[in-house]
Amino acid sequence: MKVALQSTPFNRVNRVDLFSAAGFEVVEGKCKSEDDLIELLKDADAAQVGVMPLTSRKVLQACPKLKVVSRMGVGVDSIDLDAATELGVLACNVPGVNTAEVADHAVAMMLGLTRRLYDSVRSTKEGAWRSNGKLTVEYMKTVRRIAGHTVGIIGFGDIGRAFATRMRSFGPTRIIAHDPYVPQTTADLYGVELVSLETLLGESDYVSIHTALTDETRHMINEDTLKLMKPTAILVNTARGPVIDGNALASALQAGTIEAAGLDVTEIEPVESHDPLLGLPNAIVTPHLAGFSPTFLEECPIRQAENIIRVLTGKAPWGLANPEVIKTIAVLRSTNPGRWEGVPDFSTSLAV
Repeated sequence: MKVALQSTPFNRVNRVDLFSAAGFEVVEGKCKSEDDLIELLKDADAAQVGVMPLTSRKVLQACPKLKVVSRMGVGVDSIDLDAATELGVLACNVPGVNTAEVADHAVAMMLGLTRRLYDSVRSTKEGAWRSNGKLTVEYMKTVRRIAGHTVGIIGFGDIGRAFATRMRSFGPTRIIAHDPYVPQTTADLYGVELVSLETLLGESDYVSIHTALTDETRHMINEDTLKLMKPTAILVNTARGPVIDGNALASALQAGTIEAAGLDVTEIEPVESHDPLLGLPNAIVTPHLAGFSPTFLEECPIRQAENIIRVLTGKAPWGLANPEVIKTIAVLRSTNPGRWEGVPDFSTSLAV
């Protein structure tokens, strides 16, 4: 079988060795467009891909032999899951591979904004110092503590839980979360109270977003929901950019509807140079790097490769984003196996 690898500078040798040891042919190429991706994947049985270009319906339909797509990281919004499920293609990810990194980055952003580290570093470089009066009283009055305040978490999966664990050490009075897919019994294990989105936004002093991007969560934070927040609230997003309406957030920051925001993700990526958020003194933006570390860059490509090897040898992958595909594949096997002909039946292991 043939495995297509989207070129990456990260841990290339190990993943190629894994596929070769498993007896798979490996092809590799750089992809800047969907057409490039189609050209690379058109005869492949499996694909190991990054975030861009998108693994769209167009791409999937043009690859009749493709059985599994293993994506870098946790998010799978770059894969058309509906198309993959209809066509009988597994969309795999690597859950947990950078939970610590993203949670750490969210905490760092929250602390940086709470203590106004970015302002104070800049002021110090410009010659300001507390004793010479150049560091304003306004600044000293606006730095705050997390202790004694309420922390809100939108999305209480692995990263949201890791964030809660880290934030607890700073002494908040309450940690609350909104996630309609998590039971209170699970939240209880972390000392977290589940509440409605409206309650969370209205009562939280610090809000961190850790939800997946879906039709349900797109623009969850918008002009109306921002108005529910405290004027002293700080908002951090290390999940997906389109969860927030960027224009509405920029307006809210300019108007003082909320105090500050830290974003590792934006609606359009790379962020456009004229994006108003870049020019605001109460917003910090990093280039979607919260999930990265040397450990992640070492482990993620290997786990991606293992997803593919496991599927093609009849075992469950580490992460499956479209479990409904199991039914599609079962139907294909019983009628017209097509792309799945000759592949060991893994339906039992995947259904666990």
